[in-house]
Amino acid sequence: MSLGADTKTMLLLAAAMFLWALLLGVWKYRQMATSPDGLAHPYVDTAHRAALLYSFALLLVASFVELSGWSTAVNLVAGGAMAFYFFAAVAGYAVHGRRRDTTNQFHPPARGLHPFMLTLIAAEIGGWLVLVAGFLDSQVF
Repeated sequence: MSLGADTKTMLLLAAAMFLWALLLGVWKYRQMATSPDGLAHPYVDTAHRAALLYSFALLLVASFVELSGWSTAVNLVAGGAMAFYFFAAVAGYAVHGRRRDTTNQFHPPARGLHPFMLTLIAAEIGGWLVLVAGFLDSQVF
């Protein structure tokens, strides 16, 4: 079976995210093992869980990229936009976990958080709809 460059890229991103989740799990374990209450910082926990979920979400994205009828470039832009924000979200959680500066990034929100969230919403939902439309175009209709 020969996969397209767009599918290979998404699978490699899924693999990288899963590795990151595993490494975040080590960090979470270390914090749990050394904490008096046995808990990691909430944003270390969030980063770990989000990375695990996003790694599997990227496998779903890769599947739709592979089955899409759109060009490699369109699939890479749509899937890549989603992946960029998945990675950026986990990075943001990890930064808060490292700094231990908040347990809720929206109180108070960092400068630029709301515009970031709006572009994240547009990229993730828009990218997904593009891939689903490509799937429908090539596999259903």
